[in-house]
Amino acid sequence: MSDSQISDFVQGLRAGIGRSGPVFVARDPVNPAMIRHWCDAMEDDNPFYTDPEAAARSLHGGLVAPPAMLMAWSMRGLERPADPSVDPDAIDPGSNVYRALDAAGFTSVVATNSEHEYPRYLRLGDELHSSQVLESVSEEKKTALGVGHFVTTRTEYRDQTGELVGRMLFRILKFKPGTGRGASVEGAGPSAAGERPQRPKPGVSRDTEFFWQGLEKGELRIQQCTGCSKLHHPPMVRCPDCGNYELGWIQASGRGTVYSHVEPVHPRFAAFEPPYVVGLVELEEGTRLLTNIVDVDPEAVRVGMPLELVIRRQNSEIPLPLFRPIRPPRRETTLARGAVQVGDELAPCPIPITATLIVATAIASRDYQDVHHDRELAMERGSPDIFMNILTTSGLCARYVTDWAGPEALVRKLSIQLGVPNYPHDTMTMTGSVLSAEDGRVEVGVRGYNRMGNHVTGSVELEFPEGDGA
Repeated sequence: MSDSQISDFVQGLRAGIGRSGPVFVARDPVNPAMIRHWCDAMEDDNPFYTDPEAAARSLHGGLVAPPAMLMAWSMRGLERPADPSVDPDAIDPGSNVYRALDAAGFTSVVATNSEHEYPRYLRLGDELHSSQVLESVSEEKKTALGVGHFVTTRTEYRDQTGELVGRMLFRILKFKPGTGRGASVEGAGPSAAGERPQRPKPGVSRDTEFFWQGLEKGELRIQQCTGCSKLHHPPMVRCPDCGNYELGWIQASGRGTVYSHVEPVHPRFAAFEPPYVVGLVELEEGTRLLTNIVDVDPEAVRVGMPLELVIRRQNSEIPLPLFRPIRPPRRETTLARGAVQVGDELAPCPIPITATLIVATAIASRDYQDVHHDRELAMERGSPDIFMNILTTSGLCARYVTDWAGPEALVRKLSIQLGVPNYPHDTMTMTGSVLSAEDGRVEVGVRGYNRMGNHVTGSVELEFPEGDGA
């Protein structure tokens, strides 16, 4: 298109700015089945969402829906959309823009920003009514994903009585597949590590063979003397404690803590992509293992940090015993207001990104965009694989912060911005810190990063109940 045609096209897209769309009534009232589906997919175990007895004793007085689930109730799912040629007012202004962009070749879509406000949690039986306003449509932009337009909408959510229960700002990028620089997409395909020389092969002998065979079976085996039962690592030919030559092994739990660690800087080795952490891990069984600590920012590694085994062929022909931080346990009692201070850090939380997680959470959020569940169609739209939707990212951010704060800490605001995608066969590690804490309101900055960089950055604002707390 010529410059004048582009200008006319953009002006046409902007014709609906400021206009409110029709009120959309959610297809289903808030119900325990959908809540449980969401919680199962997100692995969110807050009892106030799924345990009627615990919820009845809570400040809610009964079951409530996870706040980050707000948008899921108004998603159309697989419902056939209204035909605008029959009833032009039956389509919200944002959808009209999306249709026009599709027709012009901007067929690929990614969400980029989301800001939620939750005046109150949804309760069972609530019927959600939503109305959308088109806020802005950008000029044509050149992005790493492709040439496209950013579209921003604002939505208000009210219950059956008209009470305001939520607000949402939502921004997406509609772009032409195949027109980007390819940085984000190419970085998510075959790992750049595959182009580097592989790690040196370990020396495998009759004395160490059991160890490597165990890793092939998903087990961490530690040598044990059959005479005195002492554990040894690395494996030896003779027990240094009792002199016995009869040596067996036990299967370790795979749990341990950081005993010592270092981030190698110089010299660089082609087979090891910096930054990486070399750690001496003290296993629960008492012996120590030299390994790599993965799925965590090197600056976040601390002596005593709890770790768990993860077996991977990380730039290696054989499986390797690596360790990553353990997901922090969910707090069962809520933190007291006075116990939270600015600068408090949340423990790192690794979240394995699997195809199952991506598909299950997309369906739980009623998001049937093909890029979240159909690999072939995702590739046709310029992606190397399916990728996580923004509703899932919102849910995982809320889960991370409320697991830290406790079940009665109320999420009041959630604001996130997406960066690189979350593709299968990766890990997103969540980290966070308290940005402000005053009069029971706490703002937590959150970050979720994978091997390509930051997937999400943003903040979650909590309201803590009055009382002593934990």
